[in-house]
Amino acid sequence: MTRTGWLLVGLVASLALLGYQRKEDIKDMLTPRGIRNNNPGNIRHGSARWQGMSPTQTDTNFVQFITPEYGIRALSILIGNYYSKNGLNTVRKIISRYAPSSENNTDAYAQAVSKAIGVTPDTIINVNTHKVALVEAIIKHENGAQPYSMAQLNNGVMMA
Repeated sequence: MTRTGWLLVGLVASLALLGYQRKEDIKDMLTPRGIRNNNPGNIRHGSARWQGMSPTQTDTNFVQFITPEYGIRALSILIGNYYSKNGLNTVRKIISRYAPSSENNTDAYAQAVSKAIGVTPDTIINVNTHKVALVEAIIKHENGAQPYSMAQLNNGVMMA
Protein backbone atom coordinates (compact mmCIF):
# COMPACT_ATOMS: atom_id res chain seq x y z
CA MET A 1 0.00 0.00 0.00
CA THR A 2 1.23 3.48 -0.76
CA ARG A 3 1.92 6.16 1.82
CA THR A 4 -1.21 8.03 0.73
CA GLY A 5 -3.23 4.86 1.14
CA TRP A 6 -1.99 4.38 4.70
CA LEU A 7 -2.76 7.99 5.52
CA LEU A 8 -6.32 7.54 4.25
CA VAL A 9 -6.74 4.35 6.29
CA GLY A 10 -5.50 6.16 9.38
CA LEU A 11 -7.82 9.08 8.77
CA VAL A 12 -10.85 6.83 8.31
CA ALA A 13 -9.96 4.88 11.47
CA SER A 14 -9.58 8.09 13.46
CA LEU A 15 -12.92 9.40 12.25
CA ALA A 16 -14.56 6.09 13.10
CA LEU A 17 -13.18 6.25 16.65
CA LEU A 18 -14.42 9.80 17.06
CA GLY A 19 -17.86 8.63 15.99
CA TYR A 20 -17.98 6.29 18.97
CA GLN A 21 -17.04 8.90 21.56
CA ARG A 22 -19.78 10.48 23.60
CA LYS A 23 -20.74 14.02 22.71
CA GLU A 24 -19.68 15.13 26.21
CA ASP A 25 -16.16 13.79 25.59
CA ILE A 26 -15.88 15.74 22.35
CA LYS A 27 -17.24 18.87 24.07
CA ASP A 28 -14.63 18.45 26.82
CA MET A 29 -11.87 18.19 24.22
CA LEU A 30 -12.99 21.51 22.72
CA THR A 31 -13.37 23.32 26.07
CA PRO A 32 -10.26 25.23 27.19
CA ARG A 33 -8.26 23.45 29.87
CA GLY A 34 -8.69 26.26 32.41
CA ILE A 35 -12.48 26.07 32.07
CA ARG A 36 -12.49 22.24 32.27
CA ASN A 37 -10.35 22.40 35.43
CA ASN A 38 -12.47 25.15 37.06
CA ASN A 39 -9.13 26.97 37.08
CA PRO A 40 -9.72 29.84 34.65
CA GLY A 41 -6.42 31.48 35.61
CA ASN A 42 -4.49 28.29 34.73
CA ILE A 43 -2.69 28.26 38.08
CA ARG A 44 0.07 25.66 38.11
CA HIS A 45 0.61 23.12 40.85
CA GLY A 46 3.02 24.32 43.50
CA SER A 47 3.43 24.13 47.22
CA ALA A 48 0.13 25.91 47.93
CA ARG A 49 -2.83 23.81 49.00
CA TRP A 50 -5.71 25.91 47.69
CA GLN A 51 -9.11 26.00 49.32
CA GLY A 52 -11.61 24.29 47.01
CA MET A 53 -9.08 22.07 45.25
CA SER A 54 -10.62 18.93 43.80
CA PRO A 55 -9.71 15.92 45.93
CA THR A 56 -8.49 14.16 42.80
CA GLN A 57 -5.95 16.03 40.69
CA THR A 58 -5.81 14.35 37.27
CA ASP A 59 -4.02 17.25 35.55
CA THR A 60 -0.34 17.02 36.47
CA ASN A 61 0.41 20.63 35.50
CA PHE A 62 -2.57 22.74 36.54
CA VAL A 63 -4.65 22.78 39.71
CA GLN A 64 -8.23 21.53 39.45
CA PHE A 65 -10.94 23.15 41.59
CA ILE A 66 -14.39 21.89 42.58
CA THR A 67 -16.13 25.01 41.21
CA PRO A 68 -15.10 27.94 39.01
CA GLU A 69 -15.57 30.29 41.96
CA TYR A 70 -12.73 28.57 43.85
CA GLY A 71 -10.48 28.95 40.81
CA ILE A 72 -11.46 32.62 40.54
CA ARG A 73 -10.76 32.98 44.27
CA ALA A 74 -7.24 31.57 43.85
CA LEU A 75 -6.54 33.93 40.93
CA SER A 76 -7.82 36.85 42.99
CA ILE A 77 -5.56 35.91 45.90
CA LEU A 78 -2.50 35.70 43.65
CA ILE A 79 -3.17 39.10 42.12
CA GLY A 80 -3.83 40.60 45.55
CA ASN A 81 -0.59 39.14 46.93
CA TYR A 82 1.41 40.50 44.00
CA TYR A 83 0.07 43.94 44.88
CA SER A 84 0.11 43.88 48.69
CA LYS A 85 3.21 41.76 49.34
CA ASN A 86 5.35 42.48 46.30
CA GLY A 87 4.31 46.03 45.44
CA LEU A 88 3.36 45.13 41.86
CA ASN A 89 1.12 48.04 40.97
CA THR A 90 0.92 48.08 37.16
CA VAL A 91 -0.61 45.59 34.76
CA ARG A 92 2.81 45.01 33.18
CA LYS A 93 4.41 44.16 36.54
CA ILE A 94 1.55 41.87 37.55
CA ILE A 95 1.44 40.00 34.23
CA SER A 96 5.24 39.73 34.09
CA ARG A 97 5.10 37.87 37.40
CA TYR A 98 1.92 35.92 36.65
CA ALA A 99 2.77 34.89 33.09
CA PRO A 100 6.57 35.03 32.72
CA SER A 101 8.11 35.55 29.29
CA SER A 102 9.67 32.08 29.45
CA GLU A 103 6.17 30.69 28.83
CA ASN A 104 4.17 33.59 27.37
CA ASN A 105 4.25 36.64 25.17
CA THR A 106 4.13 38.80 28.27
CA ASP A 107 4.00 42.11 26.41
CA ALA A 108 0.98 41.07 24.34
CA TYR A 109 -0.66 39.66 27.48
CA ALA A 110 -0.11 42.92 29.40
CA GLN A 111 -1.40 44.95 26.45
CA ALA A 112 -4.59 42.85 26.23
CA VAL A 113 -5.31 43.04 29.96
CA SER A 114 -4.54 46.78 30.08
CA LYS A 115 -6.85 47.48 27.17
CA ALA A 116 -9.62 45.43 28.79
CA ILE A 117 -9.47 47.41 32.03
CA GLY A 118 -8.95 50.79 30.35
CA VAL A 119 -5.39 51.69 31.39
CA THR A 120 -1.94 51.54 29.83
CA PRO A 121 0.34 48.66 30.87
CA ASP A 122 2.49 50.97 32.97
CA THR A 123 -0.25 52.99 34.67
CA ILE A 124 -0.05 52.67 38.45
CA ILE A 125 -3.31 51.16 39.67
CA ASN A 126 -4.92 50.17 42.93
CA VAL A 127 -5.34 46.46 42.29
CA ASN A 128 -8.11 46.18 44.87
CA THR A 129 -10.35 48.59 42.95
CA HIS A 130 -9.59 46.88 39.61
CA LYS A 131 -9.54 43.29 40.83
CA VAL A 132 -12.75 42.00 39.21
CA ALA A 133 -11.80 43.61 35.88
CA LEU A 134 -8.26 42.19 36.13
CA VAL A 135 -9.57 38.71 36.90
CA GLU A 136 -12.06 38.91 34.04
CA ALA A 137 -9.37 40.04 31.56
CA ILE A 138 -6.89 37.37 32.67
CA ILE A 139 -9.55 34.67 32.32
CA LYS A 140 -10.33 35.84 28.79
CA HIS A 141 -6.66 35.90 27.84
CA GLU A 142 -5.92 32.50 29.38
CA ASN A 143 -8.91 30.72 27.82
CA GLY A 144 -9.81 32.69 24.72
CA ALA A 145 -13.19 33.41 26.31
CA GLN A 146 -14.65 34.51 29.61
CA PRO A 147 -17.74 32.33 30.17
CA TYR A 148 -18.60 33.29 33.76
CA SER A 149 -21.38 35.56 34.95
CA MET A 150 -20.63 38.74 36.85
CA ALA A 151 -22.12 37.03 39.93
CA GLN A 152 -19.60 34.16 39.65
CA LEU A 153 -16.71 36.60 39.20
CA ASN A 154 -17.80 38.72 42.15
CA ASN A 155 -18.38 35.66 44.34
CA GLY A 156 -14.94 34.27 43.56
CA VAL A 157 -13.23 37.59 44.25
CA MET A 158 -15.26 38.11 47.45
CA MET A 159 -14.24 34.63 48.69
CA ALA A 160 -10.58 35.65 48.52
